[in-house]
Amino acid sequence: MEALLARGQDNFLIRFGLGGEYVRRKDYEKAVPHLRAAVAFDPRHAASWKLLGTALAALDRVAEAEAAYEEGIRVAEADGHIQAAREMTVFLKRLRKAHPGSI
Repeated sequence: MEALLARGQDNFLIRFGLGGEYVRRKDYEKAVPHLRAAVAFDPRHAASWKLLGTALAALDRVAEAEAAYEEGIRVAEADGHIQAAREMTVFLKRLRKAHPGSI
């Protein structure tokens, strides 16, 4: 997929796929720009927001992670994706509990 980007192809599926793969590999620094691009392509895709929050939280970018989770929760609830909203709510609570003074 990186080769597709290098050839000038860019779309939601490429960015979400790359971001998800980098999160899976725990390469969060590489995941973040791809997931930011994915939510720019499709701001209503709750799974992209969830992965972005996960990557940012892993990098201790707490305020950014909180914002990603909050937007993901809003999007998921608006689209009726209750399970995704619940998962992100749990992740957000854990983040706030782990970093009470930084938010």
